[in-house]
Amino acid sequence: MRILNCILLSAALCAFLPIGLAAQDEAGFESLFDGKTLNGWTEFHKTAGSSYFVTNGLIASPANAANDLVTDRAFSDFILRMDFKLTPGANNGVGIRTPFETNNLTYVGNEVQILDDDDPQYAHLDAGQYCGSLYRIFAAKRGALNKVGQWNHYEISAIGRHIKVVLNGHVIVDGNLNAVSNPEILREHPGMLRDSGHIALLGHWSYVEFRNIFIKELPHVEQDNTPPEGFTALFDGTDLSGWKGLVADPPARAKMSKDELAAAQAAANQRMRAHWKAEDGTLVFDGHGDNLCTARDFGDFEMLVDWKIPPKGDSGIYLRGTPQVQIWETNSPGQFAQPDGSGGLWNNHKNNRHPLVFADHAVGQWNRFRILMVGEKVHVFLNGQLVVRDTTLENYWEPDLPIYPWGQIELQNHGGPLWFKNIYVRDIPRALPPKL
Repeated sequence: MRILNCILLSAALCAFLPIGLAAQDEAGFESLFDGKTLNGWTEFHKTAGSSYFVTNGLIASPANAANDLVTDRAFSDFILRMDFKLTPGANNGVGIRTPFETNNLTYVGNEVQILDDDDPQYAHLDAGQYCGSLYRIFAAKRGALNKVGQWNHYEISAIGRHIKVVLNGHVIVDGNLNAVSNPEILREHPGMLRDSGHIALLGHWSYVEFRNIFIKELPHVEQDNTPPEGFTALFDGTDLSGWKGLVADPPARAKMSKDELAAAQAAANQRMRAHWKAEDGTLVFDGHGDNLCTARDFGDFEMLVDWKIPPKGDSGIYLRGTPQVQIWETNSPGQFAQPDGSGGLWNNHKNNRHPLVFADHAVGQWNRFRILMVGEKVHVFLNGQLVVRDTTLENYWEPDLPIYPWGQIELQNHGGPLWFKNIYVRDIPRALPPKL
């Protein structure tokens, strides 16, 4: 009887504990907030006004500012748990996999919305703007939000491209980012391509309180030449299956007869095999010969590729047979007059050709591109940093025409040895034209 009374007493006491407090006792979860200070967080001041502050063991977002509070640490795959309490009309957000910068983290990162859905000013929002939505990407199911002034509990999981949001015990978002094919969403939200980044509180001129912020990091293991979910490997680490040699340029190929193209392709393949080879899981080029081309054409796609160059190295990635996402080593003495890093759309003339930031690793080290091409627009990430955002790739071969809708991907020879591995691609379905 005494044991039963203790159990009942414990249950009664637990009813008065803050939501989510038990998270700190679960295996693998660690606190992101010590209840006293903002140690481990950095505030990015986008507006005038007050800063985030700690009060009564809570983090508070001030009502007179719209700043972002960002964790100093970055995370890849994780489960995040936290409590939040709204005031009337409040608006905030939880940034996940965001960069560590002053920018619109909703788009260059990702935002799980926090909002007083029932306030009349929000009556006519898009479905993807209400509380719990992955902002304008995945619309949340509504009805799980507690009333203003009551605590709410989030559990947000980001595992690969799978994003899940649980609000007060209800699953309100459960989506795979690889399933997103809407071209406007893909163009507007480069942050959805990130596989790691910081946690953030995204202020929006509203007083909101937060507590019990815990995270559990999940293993994120990569094996060379093993594609992530939703991607196909273009190189398996052992041979050149799926690749071909370069035949002329797109306009010249288009003028060839079927027999002429077949003969030219056979000769190009022979040259390719003389200079490109698979060696120890790496695609190696000896510095002679031509570009290496995919055997099939691509329309809209996302591509990952790791590359390495020697001092004074120069290469690039052709998209739909068109130059190019630039690869080069700009710090070699006398090599280039323009001090840009890699990743820019170097052959553009009307649209920006320069990378937004310098993100190259030291020469001789591996670098990773993540390239998204939708329509004529391109995003490029280099080593996790956004270096090209929603920029038109111009038609180098026929400047008066837009970029070709289909074409091969090419690894460019520009003289000198090159190394590539982990070359993955996923096709992005295109919407069918409306019926007339």
